[in-house]
Formats: sequence, C-alpha cells, structure tokens
Amino acid sequence: MRRSIALLLLAAAWFAAAAHAGPSYTLTLTRGSRLMIDAKINGHPIRALLDSAAEATLLDRRFARTLKLNGGKSVAGQGSGQAAFDATMIDGVKLEALGLSIPDQTVAITDLQDVGRRLLGRRLDVILGREIFDAARLAIDIDGRRIEVVSRDTEPRGVRLDLVTEHGVETIPVQVESGAPLRATFDLGNGSRVLIGGEFAARTHLLTDGRPVSSARGGGLGGEANRQIIVLSSLEIAGRRFEDVAAAIDRQASASDVNVGVSILRRFWITTDFAQHAVWLAPRD
Repeated sequence: MRRSIALLLLAAAWFAAAAHAGPSYTLTLTRGSRLMIDAKINGHPIRALLDSAAEATLLDRRFARTLKLNGGKSVAGQGSGQAAFDATMIDGVKLEALGLSIPDQTVAITDLQDVGRRLLGRRLDVILGREIFDAARLAIDIDGRRIEVVSRDTEPRGVRLDLVTEHGVETIPVQVESGAPLRATFDLGNGSRVLIGGEFAARTHLLTDGRPVSSARGGGLGGEANRQIIVLSSLEIAGRRFEDVAAAIDRQASASDVNVGVSILRRFWITTDFAQHAVWLAPRD
C-alpha cells in the first residue's frame, strides 16, 4: 500500500513537472496490453488503438463505409504479421484526439477485423498512428492510465533519448546483452514481447548459442505467425537494465533489429516529442 501511494505521488509530481498544456485523458490498457484512447474521425467518435509505430492511421473498411470514404489509391502494406495486406489511401481526413485537431490527413483503409479479434477480442475500427505523436508533446503513463498534451516550455524529467526515423518509424538507442548500442523501434502498438529481427538474431547467433528456444503465436496486421521465443540475459534502455527479457523473433524482411513495446515502456513515465526528435523516459520504480 505504501509503495502504491508513493507511486501515485510520484506520478502526480511528474505530470505537474511536465507543465500542463491541456487536460489529462484516460488511456485504457486492454487485454494483451494494447492502448486505447477516445478519438474522432471526420467528427465521428470512436475508440482507437494507439500505435506510435504506425506510419499512418488505419481505418477498418466497414467503418470507412459508414463515413462514406470512397475512392483512393490501392497499395500493399506490411504489418507485423506473416503477409502483406491490401489498403486504400484516402486523403483529406480529419483526426481528433487528446484535444488536438489534425485536418487533411491521408489514412489507410484496410480490414482490421482479424487483428481486432486476435488482439482485443472484439471489433477494431481505428488504429491511430504517428500523426498524433507528430502533432504535440505527449506525457504518457501507461500503468497510471493517463495521457495528455504538455507544454514544450520546460525540460521533461527522465533520460532524454534522441529519436531517429528509420523506414518511417521512430527508433531509440538500446543495448542487447553485451553487444554494441543499436536502434530499437519505439512501438506503443506492440503490446506483447520485445521483438528481435531475424537478421539481427542470425548475426548475433541468438538462436544458435545454446540458449533455450520455444515458440508462440503472434503478429498484428498481416495475420498470425509462429515465432521463436528466446530470453535475453539483459536489455538496457535509458540507463536502466532489464534482465531475463522474453523476446520473439520477427522474421519479416522489414523488421528492425529490436522493437520495444508496452512490456518495457510501461516501466517508465514517458514524454514523447516526435517533432523535436526526442523521447524522455523516467523510471516508475
């Protein structure tokens, strides 16, 4: 109980130090550790899955039809599943969330029903992508279930990490075991294990060095895939060392060396500023 009270007081102090620029909003943590927030698409209220590593917001085809979003250009997309998926790009869409209004955006229309059923156990209409992160500085407390837009007038608490854009997504510096520092995708849409790219795993012999290897089903858009599971002896991020970290091997050709999601990031109070190419991580405990 005392620890819980101390964490609440620390959280309050952290949000106060973030210099409020707007109200705090509820962040829902679903089964499977997916983050959901209230949003609007062309003025239509909706619950959206928040995904900092989605290059564009995605709308389910049936939901898009209710908004009369037609036409557009057909493209092939690549998610974290085993196959590419078909999408249609639509211009001129207005996104609203966290008190922000972002007009004239290009969104992708695709089938989200399979991923919604597997990840959430219910219908999914919208995956809100990096547009919301590009639009403002955000303070995010995953386990405290709070998210808000904050001012850029003060330096956030925590360790400042430079964001580097690679293949349309933002990456942060990490260290895997005793290896050299490398870049990891900053992925609030990843509610499961840390992901290790197949090429990186081969290069560093993570599957052939004698450690146990198991398997599990996983993957988002593009369908389910069977992934090999290993345990990393350590993963260091923002000066904090995590030990015995379960990680899944991502065999997609587009996979980054490392992908860090909610399983690790929930251990920090997070401040993001994609426009200024930075994220701040302050340990929760």
